[in-house]
Amino acid sequence: MKSNILIVDDSALLRRVECDIINSDNKLQATDTCKDGLEALEKLRTQKYDAVILDINMPRMNGLELLSHLQKESIKTPVVVVSTLTVKGADEAIKSLELGAFDFVTKPNNIIEAKGNQFKETLLKVVQAAIRTATVHSASRNVTAVEKKAGTIVNKHKATGSNKIVAIASSTGGPKALQSVIPFLPANLSAPVVLVQHMPAGFTKSMAERLNELSQVQVKEASNGEVLKNGVVYIAPGGTHIAVKKSGASHVISFNDMPPIGGLKPCANIMFDSLTSSNYDEVVCVVLTGMGADGTNGILSLGKSKPIYVIAQDEKSSVVYGMPRAIYEAGVVDEVVTLSDVAKAITKNVGVK
Repeated sequence: MKSNILIVDDSALLRRVECDIINSDNKLQATDTCKDGLEALEKLRTQKYDAVILDINMPRMNGLELLSHLQKESIKTPVVVVSTLTVKGADEAIKSLELGAFDFVTKPNNIIEAKGNQFKETLLKVVQAAIRTATVHSASRNVTAVEKKAGTIVNKHKATGSNKIVAIASSTGGPKALQSVIPFLPANLSAPVVLVQHMPAGFTKSMAERLNELSQVQVKEASNGEVLKNGVVYIAPGGTHIAVKKSGASHVISFNDMPPIGGLKPCANIMFDSLTSSNYDEVVCVVLTGMGADGTNGILSLGKSKPIYVIAQDEKSSVVYGMPRAIYEAGVVDEVVTLSDVAKAITKNVGVK
């Protein structure tokens, strides 16, 4: 049976293109279309869809207003937002995730891009993931953090000092999850934090600014060559790999313009790998919600030469239990915690000054 998709966009041309993309997959069908959020809300109140593709800027009721109504009315259909790559569009994309959207894809700039393979492949991948995740969650037996024990520790080095760094990897569901982590870190945290969130170029700055508004620690999009300081969170810019390099007695952010790895740029494995040659006494590795296994190989490599402490988000609180599952099954996790306890676990391990 094919999954039913609702497409909501005020552009008749984009509705047609998105219908063609969805119908090109033999497991999906574009069942209905709407030209604004008001039409979509009426359909979603009375009909069952497996996913919604949603534009933001529409007349009568825009995408953010629709998401707000869905949240208030507990309508759980997964929503994939199509967002423009502008400052306003990036802010709206972050807001849509806060309002419960599963993920977003960048809206094409023109009809040539709209009919190109990149937009098609990205849209299908995210819609398929949204449907798969919703199915898994509905069938889940709600495994708790207490039921799921930490993995066996393999060849772990013991930390011999208090000079630590926190390295966080997150993907699908991450922008919203990070709002339950970063704002709960104390301003006097005794470590810098480097963070890879899988996100297109242009969107990470908006996410950093939003988290900075909510947080006691300073949160910023990382700049090439800047010196790492305790109590500051450095977010990898979308479309840029980041590494941590020694520079005299300090450590600095170093940009890496290698091609995407497994379709990912930034890639968390590069960040974790770079910490192998750092002077930090211990790296606190945190793996949050996300598809795939990014971070696992980097952490395993890092753990061969450097003391690490690994914290993984639990299954129940993860939007997608892919990346946390991968590192858990690798057998190097020290703590499996629910999302609301991640900040506490980080602070307990690195301390405050």
